[in-house]
Amino acid sequence: MAEELYILGAEDKLVGCTVYCQRPPEAGSKERVGTGIEVNLEKAVSLKPDLVLAIPLTSPKTVEKLKNLGIKVITFSTPKDFEGICKQFLELGKLVGKEKEAEDVVKSAEGRLALIRKKVKDLYKPKVLVQVGARPLFVATGRYFINDYIELGGGINIARDAKEGIYSREQVLKSDPDIIIIVTMGIVGEDEKEIWEKYKTLNAAKNGRIFIVDSYNFCNPTPVSFMETLEKIVEMLHFEKKGKVS
Repeated sequence: MAEELYILGAEDKLVGCTVYCQRPPEAGSKERVGTGIEVNLEKAVSLKPDLVLAIPLTSPKTVEKLKNLGIKVITFSTPKDFEGICKQFLELGKLVGKEKEAEDVVKSAEGRLALIRKKVKDLYKPKVLVQVGARPLFVATGRYFINDYIELGGGINIARDAKEGIYSREQVLKSDPDIIIIVTMGIVGEDEKEIWEKYKTLNAAKNGRIFIVDSYNFCNPTPVSFMETLEKIVEMLHFEKKGKVS
């Protein structure tokens, strides 16, 4: 949530954050209190926060101890789509007294989305696979907000209707995606790309449409960063190497 607070202009209210809060660079000056899952309770309490923002994976024992100490704790669930991302951002804006600022940011993001929808409306919809794990192969289904990157970007997520994210390479070959996007979430992207490139009959491999994206930018979206990433996804889905619409 650190990045959201900076976007809202409420960074002065932030006294501590997790080790994974990397954006903006200024957040590096804030005290680190844990990983988001495991929190250094003593350090967190020493900062005397009025409010602690938690995630579903945050240790329940830690959350309970904080509440017992009279500290307000709000747990934000993992958003499932762009709408959910915006809804949480607006909620955060209310919590920190920046409601108008949050509304302006969301309105701007929605305006950018409207332009993208218009841009891709009549373009060919390529079949896309988003890989977020390896050994076993794990892909983004329709239950993840990552699916919105593909569908709003004018593509078709081949794993959209899969019941779970664990997938087989045989399933991928059968669906024959036009584009494969590898998210570096504990994955060595170049190694996975080389594996896919060995499947010479695969459309994505034949046409050189296998891309590697950074997991931090891809998987930790604010309304602002979601749109920045979506604009890059649109380029991957619809533009050839020479910059022409495919």
